[in-house]
Amino acid sequence: MLTFLFSLFHIKSKKKEMDSIGNTMQNKAAELERMAEVLITGEQLRLRLHEGKVIKDRRHHLRTYPNCFVAKELIDWLIEHKEATDRDMAIKIMQKLLEQSIIHHVCDEHKEFKDMKLFYRFRKDDGTFPLDSEAKVFMRGQRIYEKLMNAENSLLKTREEENIPYERTLVASEFIDWLLQEGEITTREEAEQLGRRLLEHGIIQHVTNKHHFSDGDLLFQFRMNFRRRRRLMELLNERTRVIPESHDSPFCLRKQNTEISNNSFLSVSPTKEIKVVSAVRRSSMSSSCGSSGYYSSSPTLSSSPPVLCNPKSVLKRQVSPEELQTPGGTFIKKTFTIVGDAVGWGFVVRGNKPCHIQAVDPSGPAAAAGMKVCQFVVSVNGLNVLNLDYRTVSNLILTGPRTVVMEVMEECQ
Repeated sequence: MLTFLFSLFHIKSKKKEMDSIGNTMQNKAAELERMAEVLITGEQLRLRLHEGKVIKDRRHHLRTYPNCFVAKELIDWLIEHKEATDRDMAIKIMQKLLEQSIIHHVCDEHKEFKDMKLFYRFRKDDGTFPLDSEAKVFMRGQRIYEKLMNAENSLLKTREEENIPYERTLVASEFIDWLLQEGEITTREEAEQLGRRLLEHGIIQHVTNKHHFSDGDLLFQFRMNFRRRRRLMELLNERTRVIPESHDSPFCLRKQNTEISNNSFLSVSPTKEIKVVSAVRRSSMSSSCGSSGYYSSSPTLSSSPPVLCNPKSVLKRQVSPEELQTPGGTFIKKTFTIVGDAVGWGFVVRGNKPCHIQAVDPSGPAAAAGMKVCQFVVSVNGLNVLNLDYRTVSNLILTGPRTVVMEVMEECQ
């Protein structure tokens, strides 16, 4: 009897020890994930500022400072682009990037971000970014993610685990084969170690969160969407974990905080009804909007913030493929070439046979190309999609090249 009680006590102690280790790993993963979000958000801002010519060579006292921006001008830019409600918020956002060594004063004379005509620079633009081991893992994970997303024969497929289908999964052994083929690693042991690091840093996860990464038939998914466009104000919310993207439309922009809705991009015009619900985090990747999720998240890391459900359709009436193609009809064809930036293409696809443009981010590549809501999608990169649903069309765009050629039909005014 004493032996049995001792064994029972030993089992319970072992379980508590394992739970403690698990909690420690989860806390570490959450901390690393927050750091990764700062890195990605900072990089997306850097690319946008280069594109907008906010970053450029500047002269002061007969000296040229390459690739820098003026703090006061940047704060104006952040407010103009609705990345901050006021100058105080803009300063706090940039101070966060400064504290995380994303930016710095060109002469390192100011440890605070000031609303003045001072020159600051992204450390990535002058080679001073501190590439510690953690940052290197995220940068490598992002490179692997992009290579997989752009691959013609993607390893990311729908597969079943315990009779439950999971979308966009990787088989560990096939992933290792691919890493060897791409020259990312030289041995299977090295690849397995890389997979473990990616999992520990919250970049990938087992579909049911039951296993660590190992060379075998286990299924894994990317839990971090590097292409999601981050809002800078997310940097000020320490506790809120990033909302995973919906597989329904990888271009959806979601509201992160209901208290600052006037600064969040809504996927329809402000007059449309927006329903706010609480996201359900389950490893089976079901979302509260009734659609299969693309990026799942661990239900144990934190509670979910509000997320926007799909808004009502912007269409006044549905049309058929035949109506769109009727000679002499009321619809005209337009062709757009959209070059995705670091955060995606900037539009939302919805509908079925044919699907339509539900929303366009006014500051994104699609809007710059001339895309508008209510246009019907005819083809994607030369493939006719009139008889496909929005999930399939979204998948074609997401897994295709960065440059997308789209034919659309819009009704004559």
